[in-house]
Amino acid sequence: MKKEIFIGFIVGLISNTLGVIVCTWIVSQLKGMGFSETFQFYARTENLWMLFSLGALPNLAAFFGFLKIDREYRARGVLLTTFVTAIIVYLIYFI
Repeated sequence: MKKEIFIGFIVGLISNTLGVIVCTWIVSQLKGMGFSETFQFYARTENLWMLFSLGALPNLAAFFGFLKIDREYRARGVLLTTFVTAIIVYLIYFI
């Protein structure tokens, strides 16, 4: 059981990281800037929380994907990753 939740947590971290990368890449293409310039811009203007919260969207697909194949404990791990991301976004935004 703990192993399944841990696997879901890792899958959530990977999908969240890929989501942040894809969101940053899309914004950099729309703005005509480089990838690192875009990320640094959001960090400099204290709006990094936007990229992190948008990056959590692929967790939704991972969560429902695990539920569809009857892997409830892995889905719980993805949900745990989403909660951790929400807490980090909250801390970045308000602190």
